[in-house]
Amino acid sequence: APEDRRNYKNVFDAFIRTTKEEGVGALYKGLGPNILRGMSMNVGMLACYDQAKELVSKILNDPMTDGPRLTTKIGSSAVAGFTAALFSLPFDLIKSRLMAQKPDTNGKMPYAGIGDCAVKIFRNEGPMGFFAGFSAYYGRCAPHAMIILLSIESITQGYRKMFY
Repeated sequence: APEDRRNYKNVFDAFIRTTKEEGVGALYKGLGPNILRGMSMNVGMLACYDQAKELVSKILNDPMTDGPRLTTKIGSSAVAGFTAALFSLPFDLIKSRLMAQKPDTNGKMPYAGIGDCAVKIFRNEGPMGFFAGFSAYYGRCAPHAMIILLSIESITQGYRKMFY
């Protein structure tokens, strides 16, 4: 909403005004949920990629003698994107809820922190409440995972050709 805008002139103005008006700690608001989301996304993506490569190569009859074919890489990175989304969506949801919260009429925020937010989502929406909007979230995570993992494959392959 327009009344919520802070109208910073630039990033330096935002940095200076935030530290003056809210203190240095305000620069780190939301750090916890972002770290949890990032860690869970990378665990979901990286932990299953090699296993997915083995499974996808069997399905596509790829012997992987000279490394996996492009189709195997794409399929396994899409699977890794799925697990990245599956692992990280609950934390992304908590992060989004904490970011979007507004004080009620008494000035009290709906959530006291990460744990309180998670408990309230679980109580009010059930365990599946953490996965609302999964298909859209997967649509956002899968391309990211695919680009990262395909890049890693290319860089690793180039490195091995150059140094081995």
